[in-house]
Amino acid sequence: MNQDQVKEKLLSIEDAPTEFSLVFSGKKSKKVNGLYKPDTREIIIHNRNFTREDGKVDDNLLLYTAIHEYAHHLHACTRGGRLSARAHTAEFWAILHDLLEKAETRKIYKNVFDGSQELTELTELIRKRYLKENGSLVKDLGKLLLRAHDLCTQAGGRWEDYIDRVLRIPRTAANLAIRMHQYNLNPETGADNMRFLAGIANEEKRETAEAALLKGKSPDTVKIAARQKNEEPRVSLEKEKLRLERTIASLTKRLEEVEKELESV
Repeated sequence: MNQDQVKEKLLSIEDAPTEFSLVFSGKKSKKVNGLYKPDTREIIIHNRNFTREDGKVDDNLLLYTAIHEYAHHLHACTRGGRLSARAHTAEFWAILHDLLEKAETRKIYKNVFDGSQELTELTELIRKRYLKENGSLVKDLGKLLLRAHDLCTQAGGRWEDYIDRVLRIPRTAANLAIRMHQYNLNPETGADNMRFLAGIANEEKRETAEAALLKGKSPDTVKIAARQKNEEPRVSLEKEKLRLERTIASLTKRLEEVEKELESV
């Protein structure tokens, strides 16, 4: 694949609201496979990184890098062409994971994790023996903590003091475990995701987020979706207005630069 073909594939996954360029550096880098420059809206791929020992190019891995950098561009588009110092935010990962899902569905990118039988078996072992069982343990802990609360009351003691000085665990962790039990969360999502779900007070939104996790959506994708749904319509519109204003300002600036360049030609 050449650089034009890679860009064409990216646009076929999802169109970009602003123009961007994609170039092969023709170099090999020990630090990164690619990078994105928001100021110039340029994706640079160090294409020699993907040449195998047999001389063939690993197009699939090259595409993954291109999709990764394209996610940065789309993320920048939502922020008026700018990116914060911390580029790999939850918003970025949600955009990337969505792009990868679309690319896999359209047969543009191959999910390499499905190609190894040994990895598939190990994944099932991790999910069942560790993620699910760990989630079940924390959920059962919440049930026992509720019982401990009743016994502390009967003994005339403060439950918080029991948590702090007897069990010596953070109160936040104890309260989350209790909510996991009270909300009857599915342990198959894993303890970490259950903690996130336990923080969603609205039952309908919590069930929607849990269902998305069980269907295979990434935690960042689910968290961003839940965050957006929790926003008031006015807040969402104000944020979109700000993003659009930034994009317009960025495009206006670029238009002025192009016009100056045209005058000098």
